[in-house]
Amino acid sequence: MIKLHHLRNFSMHGFRLKPNSSCLTRSTRCFTSSNVALANKEDDVIPKNTLEPHITAHTQSGFGQIYDKKPFKIHLQANKRYKWCTCGWSKNQPFCDGTHKNPYMKIGFRPVHFTVEEDKEYYLCNCKQTAHRPFCDGTHKRQDIQDKIK
Repeated sequence: MIKLHHLRNFSMHGFRLKPNSSCLTRSTRCFTSSNVALANKEDDVIPKNTLEPHITAHTQSGFGQIYDKKPFKIHLQANKRYKWCTCGWSKNQPFCDGTHKNPYMKIGFRPVHFTVEEDKEYYLCNCKQTAHRPFCDGTHKRQDIQDKIK
């Protein structure tokens, strides 16, 4: 689900809003979570985690520590299983290295296991604030996130 506060400033860095052209309100377009699709330049959709129906880590409440203010571009292989760091403490970003298991750190997050449908370049979220875990949806462009990492 796309939250409306995530829909600001996505025109930068290859992301754009695709509104439903029939939804107009006084010469400005109406953006709602049901009629907006976020896209990157290459394929016009945010990729799907093919394991999503079988796991629950992507539904964890809250967000991890902001690691970086830009996404990580990486080539991923189809049907290979990956673990995306949710907590932001991994030394192997954007992937999990098990740091969240350290009992002294008391981290309440667990990694998101995911696979992709095709071999290609993907943008994985490094700000850890995305609504589409593990894929970047442009949330890192929010001013509060940009201000946290200098």
